[in-house]
Amino acid sequence: MSKLQGRQAQHTKSLNLALQGGGSHGAFTWGVLDRMFEDGRIWIDAISGTSAGAMNAVVAAQGMYDGGGEGARRELERFWRTVSDAGRHSPLRRTWLDQLTGNWSLDNSPGYLAADILNRLASPYETNPLQVNPLRDLVGGFIDFAKVQDSKDMPIYISATNVETGRARVFARQEITLDVVMASACLPFMFHAVMIDGAPYWDGGYMGNPVLFPLIEGSGCADIAIVQINPVVRRGTPRTARDILNRVNEITFNASMLKDLASLELIHRLVADGKLAQNEFRDMRIHIIEANDAMVPLGASSKMNTEWAFLTLLRDIGRRTAGEWLDRNFEQIGVRTTVDLPCMFGTRPGGAVA
Repeated sequence: MSKLQGRQAQHTKSLNLALQGGGSHGAFTWGVLDRMFEDGRIWIDAISGTSAGAMNAVVAAQGMYDGGGEGARRELERFWRTVSDAGRHSPLRRTWLDQLTGNWSLDNSPGYLAADILNRLASPYETNPLQVNPLRDLVGGFIDFAKVQDSKDMPIYISATNVETGRARVFARQEITLDVVMASACLPFMFHAVMIDGAPYWDGGYMGNPVLFPLIEGSGCADIAIVQINPVVRRGTPRTARDILNRVNEITFNASMLKDLASLELIHRLVADGKLAQNEFRDMRIHIIEANDAMVPLGASSKMNTEWAFLTLLRDIGRRTAGEWLDRNFEQIGVRTTVDLPCMFGTRPGGAVA
């Protein structure tokens, strides 16, 4: 029996994870992963990640290389602690009034407001010609990419957006480098495009947040759980310029995921109706792990908040959400989809999200 088969034998279910990006809100995903690895009943067959999701994926892979699921848990906590420590002297801090009132957003932070205005007036090529990027230094100092590439127990797929073609490029585990991770997290108003093989890349969220199809083609497991950070539905019409831009970004960064899910729902219906052969098209089981009630009120600027108290709050929300999801759906893994996709996309009468 191989090392991989030996480890899989300890688990009773298999699951692919697709991790969205979302800045420091990625600490929610940290909590989900922590609870999944702690549970011990689930074998994580493969992970697809974008931006903060990509960082969570490579950190988990490094931890698994050194110590299996418990190693992944240790490395994830150590990574997010390092992120918080690095942000202690950042000008992007909450005001004392926000701290007193428990408001986690940076909407009133002078440093955040100044950076926001500057990003709208000038490009990073003008404001940061030397390409100073503390996040790159942090990730490069934390991750041993040789371990990630050699962590064969768990395939990883990371997406970035080719600036010139507008298409997503998916990097498999053996291709993942520091440049790939930073490309996946490259917001064009904040950072220079990352050059890979002579082509410029921006954040993978524009074309795959996260990408799903590598999990269909590259994994033997037919269950995909999307760890969703960015709300699909946000009630009300945004009125301020900042709120309008933030909602546009949310819609943009969810569009590719919704398109992939709509395609999978169409394949499922055609297979069920006998219009497609089951042996020609793979019918995937889809699950979504989200905490919209907790995440929607946080606001977009809180994605830049790296205070340890905030990160651990998000981690705890993620752990609780994953635990509740497992309690409700564990028996359905490997059996059926737990998301009402026809209702989600309005393909059932009266089911449109309105």
